Amino acid sequence: MPKVKWVLDPTHSEVQFKVRHLMITNVTGQFNEFSVDVETEGEDFMTAKATFAAQIDSVTTGNDQRDQHLKSPDFFDLANYPQLKFKATRYEEVDHDGSYELFGDLTIRNITKQVKMEVEFGGIIKDPWGNTRAGFTINGKINRKDFGLAWHAVTETGGLVASDEVRIHCNVELIKQA
Repeated sequence: MPKVKWVLDPTHSEVQFKVRHLMITNVTGQFNEFSVDVETEGEDFMTAKATFAAQIDSVTTGNDQRDQHLKSPDFFDLANYPQLKFKATRYEEVDHDGSYELFGDLTIRNITKQVKMEVEFGGIIKDPWGNTRAGFTINGKINRKDFGLAWHAVTETGGLVASDEVRIHCNVELIKQA
């Protein structure tokens, strides 16, 4: 099988996260600058060698003060760790209808842990301009403290200001390279 390179279509892709705030609502954030490198054998994504990197400086939650706090040593520590990275290590088919589990190494603040993500494969299609595209929805959860994002505050009633659990949601569209 020939090796096929796929590149990210950033205008049709997004990387978001959600964290519980005061345990009653969610705060949503996203990374505006990220890259994905994928190589497959033919168009078989079960053979994919895939890496992902997000630029910490591009994190946004819609609140500048919170964004600056996320970039501080309390959280991502942008000055020392400008990127977070993910490298896929294994794929498992969950059903025969496009559901997969993706295992890989997530690195934040130079701490690497294996994580599992749920993947829905949207399919492969030829667009009106002759490009071959593949789409994926990826969801998962991590504990931020596992990666040294240990800041916390407690309300006067003893509740947490921000949960330890971070939910991840990504939509990724790739374009096959000639």
